[in-house]
Amino acid sequence: MVHYRKKDHFIAVLLIGLILFSCSKITAQETSNPAIVISKDLKWSERMALSILKRDTKAWQIDNNEKTKWDYKLGLVMTSFDKLYKETNNPLYANYIKDYAETVINSSGKILNYKLEDYNIDNINAGKMLFDLYARTKEERYLTAIKTLRKQLETHPRTNSGGFWHKKIYPNQMWLDGLYMGTPFYARYTAEFEGGQHFDDIAKQFEQIHLHTLDQKTGLLFHAWDESKQMDWANKVTGTSPNFWSRSIGWYMMALVDVLDYMPKDHPKRKELIQYLNEIAKAVAKYQDSTGLWYQVTDAGNKEGNYLEASGSEMFVYAFAKGVNQGYLPASYKKLAEKGFNGIITKLITVDADGEIHITQVCASAGLGGNPYRDGSYEYYIKEKIKTDNSHGLGPFILAALELKK
Repeated sequence: MVHYRKKDHFIAVLLIGLILFSCSKITAQETSNPAIVISKDLKWSERMALSILKRDTKAWQIDNNEKTKWDYKLGLVMTSFDKLYKETNNPLYANYIKDYAETVINSSGKILNYKLEDYNIDNINAGKMLFDLYARTKEERYLTAIKTLRKQLETHPRTNSGGFWHKKIYPNQMWLDGLYMGTPFYARYTAEFEGGQHFDDIAKQFEQIHLHTLDQKTGLLFHAWDESKQMDWANKVTGTSPNFWSRSIGWYMMALVDVLDYMPKDHPKRKELIQYLNEIAKAVAKYQDSTGLWYQVTDAGNKEGNYLEASGSEMFVYAFAKGVNQGYLPASYKKLAEKGFNGIITKLITVDADGEIHITQVCASAGLGGNPYRDGSYEYYIKEKIKTDNSHGLGPFILAALELKK
């Protein structure tokens, strides 16, 4: 009898083991799609998009996320897929967006893990994918979500001069990142639903950033500004953070060219924004490396620890190329964009035997304040984690490739 129980126990354990092994195999299969074929004859935008689809069958799995979430980085990738779908009409890309949206927005339009009262400007960014998704599907939940995000901007806390705080937990602060997170969504919403009545307010966001973060010596913009000048990272006279971070300047430049898509050609602030774009483009061009790329800390060159960073370089390429394509920048910037993109594909892209491509040297994240404390020093920026296929480097690569028709 005792012998039978031991045998029975052994069989039970074995069965459990087989079930767990089987589940792990299913999970592995669900997170990748070996059926996707990536030809080297495709344009770079599709090679990257198909590589993403091959690695992560669900968009929320990007960055090795363990569960779905409403997230500005995933919103960035979805924005690139949206533009790629418009270019190719390939339903693979539209379905990828829709599948993600269905995991983060329920049937009544409530957004997963979103709280309006957090007043986090990052949370607005993923809303950009919803405009075209709503137009394609006519599902009311997406319109409800769009209106929820617009409602946040109505009461979002501001500096005394009218600029959106980056987050409620970062009072009195404007970051360059926030311009991209909030203004393109705001611009499209006011253009499509409000008769364009809020473009003065949108322009104000750029005016405040330009006024308070511009460095007269280099022409570059500091990463952030603290109106209260109370943060340890803030200059006690100007309130600015101490360094230039390429991706933050890239966010700002992408915001400019994307907002201009919606601002009426006769709007009195339009010329001002185009002037801002020309000024920052001229400054950024001075720091382009001979490889065509830009460094993590924009003005520090090959100082020890500094490195040629993917996402900032991609964003500059995108802004240069789109700026020329739309007539905002002189044609000479197209050559700089071409040089930058060639640098990306020769220095930062790796290709697997099956055609899958990867983007390397992407700064995973960088910010100011918080816990553990981020002081904005040179040492801080160069020591943040560097990753391959981080979402910050995926979306802008597709966007840059599309603008250059690569």
